[in-house]
Amino acid sequence: MTYCCGILVRDGLVMIADTRTNAGLDNISTFRKLHVFTVPGERVMAIASSGNLSISQTVRATLTEGMENPETGEKETLMNAPTMFQAVQRIGKAVRQVRTTETPVLKAAEVESDVAFLFGGQIKGGPVRLYMVYSAGNFIECTTDTPYLQIGEHKYGKPVLDRAIRFDTDPYDALKIGLISMDSTMRSNLGVGLPIDILVARRDTFNSELSYRIEPGEPYFQDLRERWSAALRAAHIAIPRPPYKNPA
Repeated sequence: MTYCCGILVRDGLVMIADTRTNAGLDNISTFRKLHVFTVPGERVMAIASSGNLSISQTVRATLTEGMENPETGEKETLMNAPTMFQAVQRIGKAVRQVRTTETPVLKAAEVESDVAFLFGGQIKGGPVRLYMVYSAGNFIECTTDTPYLQIGEHKYGKPVLDRAIRFDTDPYDALKIGLISMDSTMRSNLGVGLPIDILVARRDTFNSELSYRIEPGEPYFQDLRERWSAALRAAHIAIPRPPYKNPA
């Protein structure tokens, strides 16, 4: 299991992903799930994955090496996609190609082949965009009405984002809220855990302003977790008890 979220705000993009992968209670490993692709001054893109690790790694390798366009003979990669829309189309194509090859074998071994991706960034000449790609290779785009997308174990962190994220939220406030969302998920699901990879990309800079890994014991994240727990306790204490009584 995993948890990844992408937050699209007016001034840029925030992406957060944990690194825990498990195949049972006694087989827990750490794998990077958030990968950043940049050409400074020209494009910045990030892709986060959940689901079958072998499928997601093969999809990413396919996008790096390229898929041949039968009409032009060109190797199509994320790095030479002219727009974000065409880049996410290539991700969908790679997902379908890899799952067509691998799913029958995995199904015979009773192994799930489902995957999901978050893909966000900006290519010069276009806006910052954020997409979620499903196992079938189809995708949806994030909108200003609900300016975030999640994959993996998303239900525990969603209420935090619903209450606090707006399109005009500052990117670093969005990062803080996203980390609270991650903490809420970690506390409720042992399949999500540290280290956490984070990205902040500001609009029209075409570079990653922040690309950082939060390791276990990192002071800010530990303080954030403690402050959030204390704030929740203080909030519920401050709210009056329910006045309800059984009818006389």
